[in-house]
Amino acid sequence: MVFEDKMIMNGEPEEEEEEEEEEEEEEMDPLETLRGKCEQTEHCVHARERLEACESRVGSRSETTEDCTEELFDFLHARDHCVAHKVFQSIK
Repeated sequence: MVFEDKMIMNGEPEEEEEEEEEEEEEEMDPLETLRGKCEQTEHCVHARERLEACESRVGSRSETTEDCTEELFDFLHARDHCVAHKVFQSIK
């Protein structure tokens, strides 16, 4: 179907795609914005530091069964807990 549209329009759909991409770039997802702000909080920064320390520790070893799943979940939980309290205030 897309191929047929391009044949009929002779390239005009590409212009429409560019306009759609520009509109998407202008609109910021409030969830992503809140996640960025929440990652700056003290609790999230601490959880991220623990995750990064684990990743560097695991990355420095050649043979290990350790992974950083617990630290990753701790960080995501801390960030999402912060976001959960603020996300519905920004919904229109």
